[in-house]
Amino acid sequence: MNYIENYYTNYDEEGRLLRRHGRVEYLTTMKYIHELLGDSKKKILEVGAGTGRYSIALAKEGHQVDALEYTIHNLEIMNSKIEGIQNIRTHQGTALDLSRFADESFDLTMVLGPMYHLYTKEDKQKAMAEAIRVTKKGGHILVAYCMNEQTIFTYVFKMGNLWDCVENNMLTEDFLCISEEKDLFELVRLENIDELNAQFSEEVERIKIVATDGATSYMRETIDAMDEKTFEMWLKYHFTVCERMDLIGATSHSLDILRKR
Repeated sequence: MNYIENYYTNYDEEGRLLRRHGRVEYLTTMKYIHELLGDSKKKILEVGAGTGRYSIALAKEGHQVDALEYTIHNLEIMNSKIEGIQNIRTHQGTALDLSRFADESFDLTMVLGPMYHLYTKEDKQKAMAEAIRVTKKGGHILVAYCMNEQTIFTYVFKMGNLWDCVENNMLTEDFLCISEEKDLFELVRLENIDELNAQFSEEVERIKIVATDGATSYMRETIDAMDEKTFEMWLKYHFTVCERMDLIGATSHSLDILRKR
């Protein structure tokens, strides 16, 4: 069974990013994308583009975008939304093989979903190596991760799944989630990200790492119920603290911002 294809066929990813709690992740990611892009038009690759939320927005801003998506369902939705947009191309494929793109083709390469679904060190290293290869020297690579502790707090303890996880050997002794493809999401800690980056230390350097939703995932109902003025204040608070290293580990999603040497 293709668990990932089945999941995204039945999950409203577009709707998640449009709800207030999903908008925090989207708006934070776009904030840092815009900081990197500046005022000039750039060549952008999004690997794991989903339904095109980021790719289409950036193409509408005038950037030349290639959007690669693994699942046919998401790709069909994205293709249905790009009619009339001349500067975006869509592709079906995987983060592990970007051979259709030449070396140093893009100013910005975004890997905003694939690391959620890669479960071995070898696959993560391959995806990272490919993203680095197609990025121009001096360009940037954005890599998103699902962080471990939010799932421990909510799914494991708050939702009462602790003993099922223990019985099914889904937790290490120090409470790192052990995932397989059927579990859908690979969860990491900051030290796991650092370990992966260390394999490429001669090729990339970290500019910063950001908590893209921070405490929002713990307060979804509260965030979604806010009026717009209160939500703006929540965003102001979130943007104030989202780069604090003491809070990165507790976010649901993180964004690692790397520069190619």
